[in-house]
Amino acid sequence: MLKTILLAVALVGVLAKPATSDVLVGVATVIDGDTLELHGTRIRLHGIDAPESAQLCIDTRGEPWRCGQRAALALSERIGRASVTCRHTDTDRYERMIAVCYKQGEDLNGWMVAAGWAVAYRRYSHDYVGLEDDARAAKRGIWSSRFVMPWDWRRGERIQPRPVQHGPAPGCDIKGNINARGERIYHVPGGRWYDQTRIDPSQGQRWFCSEKEAKAAGWRRSRQ
Repeated sequence: MLKTILLAVALVGVLAKPATSDVLVGVATVIDGDTLELHGTRIRLHGIDAPESAQLCIDTRGEPWRCGQRAALALSERIGRASVTCRHTDTDRYERMIAVCYKQGEDLNGWMVAAGWAVAYRRYSHDYVGLEDDARAAKRGIWSSRFVMPWDWRRGERIQPRPVQHGPAPGCDIKGNINARGERIYHVPGGRWYDQTRIDPSQGQRWFCSEKEAKAAGWRRSRQ
């Protein structure tokens, strides 16, 4: 009889414990582009790899930008203050929970890849390869730049900016000048001051390929 009672107590104890920690729900903190923290648990997003927080990418002008920081910001903006649901798929060597996380049913892992802020982590999963292919073809997010794959960056590989081009690229002959008052003025071929204007990239001056590009960068057209 005593053994039966002890067995019953043990079974009740087992049933009283949480059934599983396979699902976590709540407001998450974004650590970086592929890592969240939820209820004190560090969660690595399954099947994706985002640029590291300190990682730089090189844009089409050869200038570096903080793509790792931007990836984290994109994830944070996507989540906002909404509750997320993370479903445990594995545990990595750092004892972090590997999970697919959702916001109102949307796969956040997949969204990061589709938006170009992370790549498919093929070493561990092929779940998001198709989304990566689409993002690359559309030049979304980091695919608009040159970059080192996050796993190579963690091994010490870095990408170098292209040498500064002091003359215009073919078809990019609009001169973006900065005058003594700090005004950003662009000059088109045929303009009064075009031939006299010299471009010094070290002073923040640059060449543009179109007036639209110049205006978008904050320059105004010369009045003469």
